[in-house]
Amino acid sequence: MNLGAIDPILLLASLMVAATPILLAAIGELVVERAGILNLGVEGMMITGAITGFVAASLSGSPFLGFLGAAAGGAALALVFAVLVLWLRSNQVATGLALTLFGLGLAALLGQPWQGVLAPPMPELDIPLLSDLPVLGPILFRHDLVVYLGLALVAAVWWFLFRTKAGRTLRAVGENHDAAHALGLKVQRVRLLAILFGGASAGLGGAYLSLVRVPQWTEGVTAGSGWIALAIVVFASWRPGRLLLGAWLFGGVTVLQLNLQLARAPIPVEVLSTAPYLITILVLVLITSGKGRARLAAPGSLGQPFHASS
Repeated sequence: MNLGAIDPILLLASLMVAATPILLAAIGELVVERAGILNLGVEGMMITGAITGFVAASLSGSPFLGFLGAAAGGAALALVFAVLVLWLRSNQVATGLALTLFGLGLAALLGQPWQGVLAPPMPELDIPLLSDLPVLGPILFRHDLVVYLGLALVAAVWWFLFRTKAGRTLRAVGENHDAAHALGLKVQRVRLLAILFGGASAGLGGAYLSLVRVPQWTEGVTAGSGWIALAIVVFASWRPGRLLLGAWLFGGVTVLQLNLQLARAPIPVEVLSTAPYLITILVLVLITSGKGRARLAAPGSLGQPFHASS
C-alpha cells in the first residue's frame, strides 16, 4: 500500500466537494422534519433534481440555470408529496418511499437521451488573496459557488430556526401540531412551505452530483446520497451546526475510500465502496441505542398525521 500517494490537502479539499450534495439535501430535510414531517422521498427528489438540472443546463449551456431547474424539479416532486400527506392524509413513510421509486424511474426514463453527455463546466470561484494562502487556500477558497451556498444555507437555517418568529412558529408546529393549531398557527401552510424548501434543496444536491461531481448524466447518479442525508439529520439531532459536521464526516469517508483504492490498500474494493453506507448504519445504531437520545431530541410531532378538525 502506497500511502504517500494520498495528498492530505487534496483529500480535505475533495471532502468539501463530496459533502456538498449530502449537505444540501440534509439541510432541507432538517427543516422538513423540524416542521413535523418525515420525508423518505429525499432520494427521489435528489435524482429528479439531478436530471431536470442536467437537462436545463445542457439545453441552456448554463450550469446556473441548471441549478434553478433542479430546484424546480425537486420542489415539484415535493409538492406531490405535500398534497398526498397534508391534504389526502396518506402515510408519510409509504408516500416517501413510493416517491423515491417514482423519482428513480422518472429520471431513468428522462435520462435515456442524455446518457454519456457532458455537462457544461461549472466555474470555480477563486477568492482573491485567500485562494493563494498555503494549505488553507486550496482547502477552503478554491471551490465553486454551490459549495459556499451549502455553507450559507446552514447558517441561514440556523438563524431562521432560532432567531426569527417564523422559525419559532415552524418549530412549534413540529413539536406539537395540535397545540400550534389551537393557538391559531397555520399548520398546513407552514408544513407545505417546509416541504417545498426541502424538495428544492434536495434537487440542488442532486444537480451538484450530475453537473459538478460526475459531471455527466449517469443513471442512478445519486447512489443512495438521499438516504445518507436522512441519516445525517438524525446524527445531528436536528441541529444545523451538527449537520455540517455530519456531512463532512460522511463526505470524508467517501473521499477516503476512493483514495485508499488509489493507494492500493489491501482491502477489497467492494468493502471500501460500501464503507460510507456501513458507517451510516453504524452511526444510526449507536445514536438510537444511547438511552433514546435521538428519540428524545426528535420533534414531538414528527411523522404523526394532523387533522385540522380534531
